[in-house]
Amino acid sequence: MASRADNIASNLSLANFSKATELKKRIWFTVGALIVFRFLSFVPLPGVNPLILETLYDQTRGGVLDIFNAFSGGSLERMSLIALGVMPYITASIVVQLAASLHPALAAMKKEGESGRKKLNQYTRYGAVLLTAIQGWVLASGLEAYGASSGLQAVVNPGMLFRVGAVISLIGGTMFLLWLGEQITSRGIGNGVSLIIMAGIVAQLPKFFGNLFEGGRTGSISPFLIVGIVIMLIALVLGICFFERATRRLLIQYPKRATQRGMMNADRSHLPLKLNTAGVIPPIFASSLLLLPLTITQFAGNSISPDTTMGQAIVTLNQYLGHGKPLYMLFYALGIIFFAFFYTAVVFNPEETAENLKKNGGFIPGIRPGKNTQNYLDYVLTRITVLGAAYITVVCVVPEFIMAETGMGTLFFGGTSLLIVVNVTVDTITQIQSHLLAHQYGDLIKKAKLKGRLR
Repeated sequence: MASRADNIASNLSLANFSKATELKKRIWFTVGALIVFRFLSFVPLPGVNPLILETLYDQTRGGVLDIFNAFSGGSLERMSLIALGVMPYITASIVVQLAASLHPALAAMKKEGESGRKKLNQYTRYGAVLLTAIQGWVLASGLEAYGASSGLQAVVNPGMLFRVGAVISLIGGTMFLLWLGEQITSRGIGNGVSLIIMAGIVAQLPKFFGNLFEGGRTGSISPFLIVGIVIMLIALVLGICFFERATRRLLIQYPKRATQRGMMNADRSHLPLKLNTAGVIPPIFASSLLLLPLTITQFAGNSISPDTTMGQAIVTLNQYLGHGKPLYMLFYALGIIFFAFFYTAVVFNPEETAENLKKNGGFIPGIRPGKNTQNYLDYVLTRITVLGAAYITVVCVVPEFIMAETGMGTLFFGGTSLLIVVNVTVDTITQIQSHLLAHQYGDLIKKAKLKGRLR
């Protein structure tokens, strides 16, 4: 028979939302913080001509800048104070995670618990400041040379003063976003940094659908193609929801222990292994590496001579690795698969998991603790990662193939963006349900106490 708690969880309804006062405050705080983020994306850097910058950016579409521009909600296109968004923090976080898995001192710090986690978070923030300063300096220097060959100048007064001011402004904007994300996490609902990235992507949705239906109105896009794209987007969203929540649950058995009544009970639990442990990291890394040559040539303009060895190499790369080319699709898929396995190996350590199970007296039925458990975990993780890598590859490559075949270019909504939006939405809804469930538990406890007093 199901317990009272199970009945509450199964009958959980948003009808009780109006009674959850704290949850409503958290949601309104999150919405207000995201509105502040959107306002900041329209505040330009000092010394930048936004009209000329818009013209120049239209000439360099299709490179890696489109990825970061989508994640920042168009802030990079407008060169706002938060043009770099939270990507430096994400990069620093990935680097710290990799270092914590490879460096013994950081690995020991990771095992210290809450104090070690705080130290690693502090290192991540320092790394984010350093990366923002470097990227800001490169971005400011690139802006000064941006469009020089075509006679357009994006910067009003180029020079050292502009570069220093741009770097300080970009560092301030990125650090403010990190602070805003932390406030959302602690005082709002959901993960703050993830919600900021999702808000930037969702902000591009009206533009995407507007361009799509405008193409249908003018006849440049077939109505059947529009219907097919909408159906495919719905199918991708449903597929992402299914696969992202898919887990392989391994049964963990604990030895019998004596209770207060002298009875012996054997505890059981499950070790959940996600089908997609790597998340959205593989497509981001793979697309960034492949689009880097195209972006370099777009920024360089005519400064690289095609007669030189470097110029010939870059031109050849662009011919075969251009966005939507068959070789690009092949390397994109292989890159996603490689980074899926690589990042999964970094995030999940079978040896450490097996050692923790052995220390706590837990074991997998039929598998000896220690080395055999480690080999079994590695075997199971490899098998489910094959399915996870195939799923991410299909989600990310299919939209790219549609773009190449229909010639829609950057009009389309990419698979990486869909992955981020769906993942963050599912996680946020799960947290809302957890708050509603806790609220119902609170009401149940109050009723039980009241009945006890009446007796």
